[in-house]
Amino acid sequence: METMTVERTIAAPIDEVFAWLTTTTNYTCSPLVLRCRLDRRGEDAPYGVGAVRNHLWLIGWFRERITHYDAPYSTEYVVERSLPPSRHELGRMTFTETDGGTLVRWTTRAEIPVPVLGAFLTRRFAKPVITRTFGNILAAADTALSRRSGKRHGPAATPPLT
Repeated sequence: METMTVERTIAAPIDEVFAWLTTTTNYTCSPLVLRCRLDRRGEDAPYGVGAVRNHLWLIGWFRERITHYDAPYSTEYVVERSLPPSRHELGRMTFTETDGGTLVRWTTRAEIPVPVLGAFLTRRFAKPVITRTFGNILAAADTALSRRSGKRHGPAATPPLT
């Protein structure tokens, strides 16, 4: 399994950042995300626990289920199915108020389940694409929310942490 993490401070209040990033139809602002839709609403919120969402990225299709939802501080999900197939242990976003807005930390733990080559393919192919896409989505959130609040943009997404 490979852990991928991207962070960015978004120049907007925590509740707005949480709402924007948990509404995954916003992800199509990234050029690597083609379509996102909510297939099943969550128990207490549209994108809350139990929600099922489908994402089509340039690298594949992902069916995700929300497993944790603590607005506006964190959300977690798991990829239940994907094409091409992947193994996924964790998807998590945490939100922390800062002087500059909201620090978002987006972490996922996954791998391409191919015997012998899986770790190599995950590290060399999937990890760069996933972290770039996460960074693009966080940048889109910063742009959209900073315009609304009139604040300047936060720093660029940090390189992935392992």
